[in-house]
Amino acid sequence: MRHRITAWAIMGLLVASAWAAYFFMISKDRPLDSFVPALVRLTCPVAIVGSHYPVSLYAALFANAATYALVGLIVETLRPRLNQAK
Repeated sequence: MRHRITAWAIMGLLVASAWAAYFFMISKDRPLDSFVPALVRLTCPVAIVGSHYPVSLYAALFANAATYALVGLIVETLRPRLNQAK
């Protein structure tokens, strides 16, 4: 179970890194599509805080990894119970 939670945390780190790379590469003059901010807030919850307060890149990466690890802990804890119910 520890390896699965670590995999969740790594996935959160990769998602936040991908968004950071995307925003570094796009042009500042080009407006964002309407679905991009919603997708960012859904996949990177620290972006909600970042829209109100300044958040460093490293803090965002760490917070997203921690958020995904917490979600992974919840999912992996409930997973055996859901499999028994079948």
